[in-house]
Amino acid sequence: MPRLPAEASASATRSISLAGRQIPYHLRRSRRRTIGLTIDQRGLRVGAPLLARLSDIEQLIHQHGQWVLDKLADWHERTATEKTVLTNGTVIFALGEPLTVTITPGSRQRWLFSGDKLHLFVPPSVAASLVLEKALRDKARVVFSERLAHYAPRLGVAPPPLRLSSARTRWGSCSHHGGISLNWRLVFMPLAVVDYVVAHELAHLREMNHSPRFWSVVEQLCPDWRARRLELRQLGRQIPQFQ
Repeated sequence: MPRLPAEASASATRSISLAGRQIPYHLRRSRRRTIGLTIDQRGLRVGAPLLARLSDIEQLIHQHGQWVLDKLADWHERTATEKTVLTNGTVIFALGEPLTVTITPGSRQRWLFSGDKLHLFVPPSVAASLVLEKALRDKARVVFSERLAHYAPRLGVAPPPLRLSSARTRWGSCSHHGGISLNWRLVFMPLAVVDYVVAHELAHLREMNHSPRFWSVVEQLCPDWRARRLELRQLGRQIPQFQ
């Protein structure tokens, strides 16, 4: 049976240099026959056959490098200037996966995640965007707690208390008392990026600084942290706003 190339994995976040810029991209392997490039609000996404060599994949990206840079710039300009009007059927991306939002009148605010759909029940006097934020905060708390519980034992520590923040300039923080705050808007990021921020903040439980020893702890938890940090910086400029 043919084996995957040594550098292959079903899904991975990587980066590539285009015109002197480091561009993060998400690589997903499947039983498809050709290599494909797509760009959306999550950034550059690459689909490739299971046995495709990384060198062939990145050669194709280089061949379309200017197209990639132009499309990324278009998305950045669009998301920096537009607010999305939230309507029945709006598609959002949460943890890297598309979610179709349905809006139904209701007597009280509530929500239900069901597969690839998010059902919002919205009273007449309440903005649907407010209920959406509450639903995503709820989702963020559950998923972020799960990721902390997943990574904390690797450092030999108990999962720390979690607080959700709405900070405009910080994705996370770790207090001297051992509590961790994570920005709820990370829910708009792919799970691999969330894991990088979780690893970053957990590493502060060992090293309350950004010394080489700190980054070695991060790498222990998240070996491809550099690519994930690049993706965070790119996607962080494209967080959707709803009205």
